[in-house]
Amino acid sequence: DKIATRAASGKVLNALAPIMPEIIGGSADLASSNNTMIKGAADFSKAVAGRNLHFGVREHAMAAAMNGMALSRMLIPYGGTFFIFTDYMKGAMRIAALSELKVVYVLTHDSIGLGEDGPTHQPNEQLAHFRATPNTVTIRPGDAVETAAAWKYALTHQKGPVLLVLTRQNLPVLKKSKYPSAGQVEKGGYVLSDAKGGTPKVILIGTGSELALTLGAQEKLEAEGIPTRVVSLPSWELFSAQTPAYRESVLPKAVKKRLAVEALSTFGWEKWVGDEGDVIGMTSFGTSAPANISFEKLGFSVANVVERAKKLL
Repeated sequence: DKIATRAASGKVLNALAPIMPEIIGGSADLASSNNTMIKGAADFSKAVAGRNLHFGVREHAMAAAMNGMALSRMLIPYGGTFFIFTDYMKGAMRIAALSELKVVYVLTHDSIGLGEDGPTHQPNEQLAHFRATPNTVTIRPGDAVETAAAWKYALTHQKGPVLLVLTRQNLPVLKKSKYPSAGQVEKGGYVLSDAKGGTPKVILIGTGSELALTLGAQEKLEAEGIPTRVVSLPSWELFSAQTPAYRESVLPKAVKKRLAVEALSTFGWEKWVGDEGDVIGMTSFGTSAPANISFEKLGFSVANVVERAKKLL
């Protein structure tokens, strides 16, 4: 079934918690939205050493407390809030990166898909900021399978914080029967669905909720005789860390027609699409409207992806 990556994250967390007692955390007063509650665990207080922390509406203090817990080297702290509210946390998050602390940020409502709360709450520029922060790994999974893999990476990564950037809206699940490579998050980027019958003429690159759009566009382009590859690129940092040979196998230099689709700032995408590529992204603030309307009006539709891909060719 379709499931939001924030909800998938909550399911993964609750599967892990019973067998990893060192995981402890909570939310800045948004637990029900962030899906950060460990079910059946007690709340932390002066009297009870519980595992669910209620930080309150104090995101900076939450991130600072997580740093302290991580410095014990005995706990793996996680903290949740809306992605936009990292604006209040950046000082403490930078300290975590400088100190290479093992902390996990559960950051939901990741794009214009937030919807009716409007542009004040839609984090268009936040992902670009954290992608530019040293010792930091950002992961924007495209479905529940990638979300589980992202958690696995976050819990095994030892040096520096990991940001899980998650959707509010439900997304289709990548079935392994159709996409055998699905979930290779630890590589940062991988070929999710290759062109049929030869070398691709165009490569579509997606992250998060937009990954499904690239798959829908691939189907239509292939039906028109245009060989099309879909690449999932949930983490720029992890993909950059792969060998040149691996990166070439995913994004071959010979295929210069590349179209990235991400409902966030376009800043930095030129590294992956090159001089002959293009990006469907945000160059303005968002709008207040239901997610499906915002996406359609702002160009995040299968039809627009197909049109822009053809324009490149």
